[in-house]
Amino acid sequence: MESYLWIVWAILGAVLIVAEIFTTGFVLLWFGIGALAAGLAGLLGVHSIILQFLIFAVVSIALTAASRTIFVNYFSREKTGGDLKTGVEALPGKVGTVVSSSRGALNEGAVKVFGSTWTAYPADGEEALEAGDRVEVTQVKGASIYVRRIGAGPDWRGKS
Repeated sequence: MESYLWIVWAILGAVLIVAEIFTTGFVLLWFGIGALAAGLAGLLGVHSIILQFLIFAVVSIALTAASRTIFVNYFSREKTGGDLKTGVEALPGKVGTVVSSSRGALNEGAVKVFGSTWTAYPADGEEALEAGDRVEVTQVKGASIYVRRIGAGPDWRGKS
């Protein structure tokens, strides 16, 4: 039976990889690859179930740990291992364009940042917003952003 154990590992690996499609955790893929590695070891002559299980565990844990490092390095702004910021948390520091000039007593305007239009107010000490101005988001409060004017430069696509 031990000489055919690689088939069980291969089936387990395939099931885990297919199951990854239906989950959001992005962990089952690494365990599926670990099971395939254990199956390959069994096919190549490692007949000890303990060694196959160790190969499964080492490969799965190593890939899971490596993926955390890869995601932090490539998808976060800070390379120090800080938390990945998405959505509203990622807005401060982003550059946008004023699409509707300030109006009213609070100088309310509209700013487009990454394709989304936000209700915007000039930051303390800033003048009223004018359509076409390039601004940087300084703060998010509720569903509104506070912005300050910046000099002309390339937009988010790298165009001037």
